[in-house]
Amino acid sequence: MSLLKETYYETELPYDRFVRFGAESLSDAELLAIMVRTGTRTKTPVELGREILSLSGKKWGLLGLHHFKLNDLIQISGIGEVKAIQLLCVAEIAKRMSRMQAESNLSFDNPQSVADCYMEKMRHQSTERLLLLLLDNKRCLINEIILSLGTINATMISAREVFIQAMKHEASYIMILHNHPSGDPTPSKYDIAATQKIKEVSDLVEIPLLDHIIIGDNKYTSFNEKGLL
Repeated sequence: MSLLKETYYETELPYDRFVRFGAESLSDAELLAIMVRTGTRTKTPVELGREILSLSGKKWGLLGLHHFKLNDLIQISGIGEVKAIQLLCVAEIAKRMSRMQAESNLSFDNPQSVADCYMEKMRHQSTERLLLLLLDNKRCLINEIILSLGTINATMISAREVFIQAMKHEASYIMILHNHPSGDPTPSKYDIAATQKIKEVSDLVEIPLLDHIIIGDNKYTSFNEKGLL
């Protein structure tokens, strides 16, 4: 190994900096370097970290890990299947930790707390998905059901399926959530029309629709807060 490469390792080795100054002192690339552990004959672990970050572009940075598939990562020279799985598991751990923290403040009477709880789970999805939340008479969660997985910009909401599930689980209240992959949670005309139809049926069968929340990129729209119910 050349003196230049040895100097490069000495100046960029993140382990010593972690021990001396803590994780907060590390760059995103250095954090990833610690996870991948080893480089290749031509790339240091930090260089691999930078290449992983460049894969998602400047917009996402570390958040790009939520958007990668296994095959995306293993295309990088020096990232095999084991390292790729480790990186994707780190992203999943981060997502679950965020969800657990939000759940401590979860109240189904508070749209912000519901959006916070489901934000990390839903905002990174590349297609729309529709969740039905079934609640008991104390407004505690009974079950969470994926009603549909849509295209890049459309999820079909079936009022019939909503209330089949509500009655099957003896729910006292229901709530609907879905995501907009564009990041903009503004309701479409279809979102509004479909929600109004479900609201009409919910009034008839006396299983109130508490809210329909659309998840965007770190922002949300609550039909209840907007007066759309």
